[in-house]
Amino acid sequence: MILDITKSKDAFKNKTVVTMGIFDGVHRGHQAVINTACEFKRQGLDVVLFTFKTDTVTTKGRGFIEMLLSDDLKKERFDKLGVDYIYSPAFDEMKNMTSAQFVEQVLHKKLNAEVVVCGEDFRFGKGAKGDAEKLKLLCEKYHIKTVIVKQAKYEGRKISSSDIRDCIRHGEIKRANEMLGYNYYYKLPVLHGNKIGRTLDFPTINQEITKGYILPLFGVYITRTKIDGKWYNSISNIGVKPTVEERSAPLIETNILDFEGDIYGQVVEVELICFLRPERKFESVDELKRQVKSDINKTREFFEHWED
Repeated sequence: MILDITKSKDAFKNKTVVTMGIFDGVHRGHQAVINTACEFKRQGLDVVLFTFKTDTVTTKGRGFIEMLLSDDLKKERFDKLGVDYIYSPAFDEMKNMTSAQFVEQVLHKKLNAEVVVCGEDFRFGKGAKGDAEKLKLLCEKYHIKTVIVKQAKYEGRKISSSDIRDCIRHGEIKRANEMLGYNYYYKLPVLHGNKIGRTLDFPTINQEITKGYILPLFGVYITRTKIDGKWYNSISNIGVKPTVEERSAPLIETNILDFEGDIYGQVVEVELICFLRPERKFESVDELKRQVKSDINKTREFFEHWED
C-alpha cells in the first residue's frame, strides 16, 4: 500500500530512488519512467514518487489543467506500479524554488535520494528553467545518480497528456486508450436520478463528472462497468440529456447490460471503450427509445467480438 508522506516534516531516513513528474493520466510514457524507478528496489531502495497535487498545477495562459485522473485515481495507479511512497505538495509551495534549491532541499535533504529518475522532457525549478541535463549536473554535487528515460512514442509522436486530452475532447477514445495503456475511466458515486431511463425500459445509473476533469465529446460510448469487483458490459451517454432533461453539469448515464441491483451511493468505475455516436436532441421520447434500443444492440454485437 502506497504511503503519502506529503505532510511529514521529517527527512526520509532510508535511501531512496525518486521519480518525478506531473504524471497526469499516468500514460505509457509515465509508466516507463515509474517502472524504471521501481527496478532499483532490487538494490534495497524505497521508491518515492514526487508530483504536485493535480488541481494546483497551472499552465501558461490556460489556468489550471483539465485533469485526466483525480489525485486519488493517480495514487491507485502508482500503487499498482509498485511505488512505495508519494510526496505531493501544492504547486504554490515550490513554484519559486530554484533548480538548485529543489535538488538540495527536496531531493537531497528531504527525500534522501540516491537515485533520481525522470523523462527526457522533465522540467523543474522556478519558471521551469531546469531540464533533465541540469538535474543530472546538480545531482552530481550530492552523489545522486540520475537516470533519464527516453520518451515513449505512439504513431511516431511522443506520447503526451495534451494529445490524450485532445483525443478525449474529440471522442477519439480508442486512440486515447492506446496512448494511456489502459481504458480511460471514471470512478464516481452513483446519484439518484429522475428514473426516466426506467420509463424507457432501459434503467440507468447516473454519475456527475467532477469539476476539473477533462470533458469528453458528448455522446454515446460503449463502456464497461465494475461493480463489487466484477466487470459488466455497458453503454453510457455522456452529456446533458437534451431530449428529456437539459442539464448544466455533465452526467454519465450508464445502462449496465444484464445487471440488476441497487447501487445508489456506491462508487462505481466506468471505463470508456469506444465512441458510438454524438449526443443529440430527439423529436420525441419514442424516437429516443428506438435509438437507445439500436445503441444497445450495437453494443452487444461489439462485445461478441471484443478482446480485452
